[in-house]
Amino acid sequence: MKINIYYGGRGLIDDPTLYVIEKMESVFRELRVVVERFMLYDMKNSITMLPQTLKDADGIILATTVEWYGIGGYMMQFLDACWLYGDKEKIAKIYMCPVVMSTTYGERDGELNMASAWEILGGLPCDGLCGYIEDIAILENNEAYNALIEKKAEDMYRTINKRILALPASNQAVNRFVSITKNMDLTPKEAEQLSQYASDDGYVQKTKEDIRELTSIFRNKLEEKGQEDQTVFLKALRDHFRPIAGFKGSYKIVFETRKSPLYIEVKQNDMMCSYDDKEKADVEIQMNEDVMYEIIQGRMTFQRGFMSGAMKMKGDFKLLRQLDQLFVF
Repeated sequence: MKINIYYGGRGLIDDPTLYVIEKMESVFRELRVVVERFMLYDMKNSITMLPQTLKDADGIILATTVEWYGIGGYMMQFLDACWLYGDKEKIAKIYMCPVVMSTTYGERDGELNMASAWEILGGLPCDGLCGYIEDIAILENNEAYNALIEKKAEDMYRTINKRILALPASNQAVNRFVSITKNMDLTPKEAEQLSQYASDDGYVQKTKEDIRELTSIFRNKLEEKGQEDQTVFLKALRDHFRPIAGFKGSYKIVFETRKSPLYIEVKQNDMMCSYDDKEKADVEIQMNEDVMYEIIQGRMTFQRGFMSGAMKMKGDFKLLRQLDQLFVF
C-alpha cells in the first residue's frame, strides 16, 4: 500500500498541520505503508506536474493550514491541476483524507471544501480531521489528542485496505453530468509554459507584431494570386473561344471571394470578357475559383458543374449549355 501526503501550508516551524501529518506518517510506517510527502510550497513551479504522482497511490492525504481564509493557494493550484491534467479513472480508485488545522476561523469549511473537490474529481472519501489549534503545544502536551490523530491514521489504513464503500454523493453526479472540462492536447508542462507566455506583456506584444507582419505578407500574396487568376481566366476564355453562327448572349460569373464578377458577352463571331459589374446578363453563375480552374483545365464542364452543385445559376438554361460549345477546353 502507498499513501501520498500533499501539504499545502507554508512550512512554518510551529504549523500544527505539520505536526499532525508527521504523527500520521509514523503510524503508516509502523503498518508498513509506503509514504511519500510532497511539500507544495517547495514545488510551486511544478504543481501542474504533480497529478502524475497519483498514479501509484492507493490513498492520499490533503493537508493544509487555514491562517486567514480558505485552504490556501498552493492546495487550490494542486486541485486545479488534478481537474485539468489528472487521470480521472485512476483518481476514482483513490481514497482521500483531508487534514485541516486552523490558527484562525474556518477549519471545518476547509475540510468540507477539500472533500467536496475530491468527490467532484470522482475520488473516494475518507473521514477527515480538522481542529482549531492556537498553539502547537496544545497538541504536543495532550495525549488524548495524539491518540485521536493516531486512530484517524489507523482508520484510513483500514478503509483503504478493505476498500470500504461509501454511498454515492451528488458531487459525483456533478462530475458526470454538468462539469465538463474541455480536453487539451497539451501536456501540463506545455500548458504551464503557455500560461507564462500569456502573462508576459512583452511576449504578447511581440507576437501581435509578428501576426500583423505575417498577415500583411499573406494579404499581398493573395492579391498577387488574385491578379494572376484574373489574367489566367481571361486568357483561357479568349484562347478557347469557338464562335457559333447567329449566337448572342451574355454571362456574369460571380466568384465568392472576388468583388467584381467576370462578364462575358458574345455576339456571333465576337467575344468580349472582362471583370466588370454590369447589372444585366442573360445568365448569372456563382462559383469559386477552384471550379473555374477545373473547367479551363478540361477536367469539368460548365453543365457538369451545375449538375453536381459546384455552381449555381439563374437565367436561361439553354444559354448555360451553350457555354460548353462556345468555350472548348
